[in-house]
Amino acid sequence: MSRRTSQASTMVGSDIWQSQEEKPHRTLLLKRAKEAATSQDVFLFLVAFRILNALSIKTFFQPDEFFQSLEPAWQMAFGNHSGAWITWEWDNQLRSAIHPTIFALVYWLSSSLSNSLRLSPHIRAELLVAAPKATQAVFAAIGDYYTWKLGERVYGGRSNEAWATLALTICSPWQWFCSTRTLSNCLETSLTIIALYSWPWHWSIVKTDEETDEYGLRKDGEVDELAKLSRCLLLAALACVLRPTNIMIWACLASIILWQTVARARSLVLAVSSLADRLYYQQWTFPAFRFLYFNLARSLAIHYGKNDWHYYFSQGYPLLLTTFLPFGLAGIVHALSSSPSSALKTTIRRQLATVSIFVPCILSLVSHKEVRFIYPLLPGLHVLAASPMTGFFKPTIIRRILLATLLTASVLLAFFATNLHQTGPINVLTYLREESVSRQSDSTVTAAFLMPCHSTPWRSHLIFPGIKAWALTCDPPLHLPPSEHGSYLDEADRFYTDPKKFLSRTLGKPPRTKSEFVARMSAVEAIGTIAWDGNEGRKAWTEYLVFFEQLEPTMKGLLQGSGYSECWRGWNTFAHDDWRRKGDVMVWCLDGKRRKKRRRLYTEWGSIVRRIQTLRGNQ
Repeated sequence: MSRRTSQASTMVGSDIWQSQEEKPHRTLLLKRAKEAATSQDVFLFLVAFRILNALSIKTFFQPDEFFQSLEPAWQMAFGNHSGAWITWEWDNQLRSAIHPTIFALVYWLSSSLSNSLRLSPHIRAELLVAAPKATQAVFAAIGDYYTWKLGERVYGGRSNEAWATLALTICSPWQWFCSTRTLSNCLETSLTIIALYSWPWHWSIVKTDEETDEYGLRKDGEVDELAKLSRCLLLAALACVLRPTNIMIWACLASIILWQTVARARSLVLAVSSLADRLYYQQWTFPAFRFLYFNLARSLAIHYGKNDWHYYFSQGYPLLLTTFLPFGLAGIVHALSSSPSSALKTTIRRQLATVSIFVPCILSLVSHKEVRFIYPLLPGLHVLAASPMTGFFKPTIIRRILLATLLTASVLLAFFATNLHQTGPINVLTYLREESVSRQSDSTVTAAFLMPCHSTPWRSHLIFPGIKAWALTCDPPLHLPPSEHGSYLDEADRFYTDPKKFLSRTLGKPPRTKSEFVARMSAVEAIGTIAWDGNEGRKAWTEYLVFFEQLEPTMKGLLQGSGYSECWRGWNTFAHDDWRRKGDVMVWCLDGKRRKKRRRLYTEWGSIVRRIQTLRGNQ
């Protein structure tokens, strides 16, 4: 009896001992599950947030958003005669085909889906416009997520500074304005921050023999260092293929030893990139080299503008950081002024701050500058700004009011940039699409864009093959030596030098009736090819003329007595730094008076501005 009791007590004691051993393990599993759920929730929120962000943008920013990604993607998806505008960079093999290939797949899937569901032409067009935006929104959300994860690595998991990093990237007006656009810089930024998260920062700390793995690589806990480094170099190489200037970030961080450690990732990216370029260009080429050759050796970048040497510091950083500029600058200064330490937090911050100074300094040596060229630095700047911002906004009433003011200013800036500034170039293409849909399926809509080159998107927003259009071009002087670049005038320059002379010589007398227009168009087509979609050929009068309000007095005088009159006007912006783009976007068309009843109003904002101007004039 006593033996049974002893055995029973032993079994109970064993169960208690096992449960005590399993308790820490279960606690750890629960903690990891909770953290994973939190991370998953944050990521899903970011995806939904950025998709909403992408679909709410109604403004035009940079031509490269369309002409260096969506136009070649449209050609890949729908063929060489689909109406895509292929710019000179693609003709000279300056761009990698990897980026547009992503959107070509999106176009193909969207078109296949619309055909399977038998969607109407209008809904199909809306789907083709929205699908690339949603795709880029996912890339932007991944970039936001890894910005937060890098903040956690610097400041510790679930720390106030880590959450501040996430808040900065969410509340950033520049991120709301730019991150979901289909620029190669946007994908480059996401790839860069993911690679930075995987970067072996701990290798910069003093080495000990006990901290190496079987490959001789420095260990960071139980992480597979070889896989992590391979992932980092893979993403970094892909970012460099997209934008060759990205290599400056890694040149600042890396040493020759690191690049010699793992070569497989770089080889894989080069192989995929070379294959994609071979399929697109139908020959073997290396776009990254040709990009540097054309823009640096031949100085063609200056054709698109020249900026002051201090542009990136005096204008670039203020635009990137906007309302949070003081905290970003404070983060850089604090990181660089801190003494070298073996702490990982200090090491990462010092290197991020060094990159934030080094890259703009090198890019400042090139005459042509744009804020998006330093966009990949923004996630690192958010990490640096998190600590000063967390320390500054302590729980006091005054500072809470200041924080609320900054957030309100950020929201207003983001709304202005994505809903009010330069909406005309997007809305006018929606108008032309609707005009095309309202006609019979076999009717062709013709339009001419008398604007600075690439002032609107093209086939990615025109969509329908029945819309045939031409626009003024601005190809650089590839045939001239650098010494003659300063005196070169492209087609858009020649037009704005003397619009009346250009139109009379190029197009002749404007038609008075629709029948006269049709007869002239047939005559031009009989002589040769019309220069639709940026192709070579003759230009001719079209049914629709699109131009900025700045040109309205000239067009009124030129088209007096013709069959053209205003049929649509769309609000564009309050002010513009380019005098050629000032005012509303206007459309004049043949038989415009008949269509007056279909004329679109400006938008409420445009009406308000007009009323204010009228009241001031009366006073």
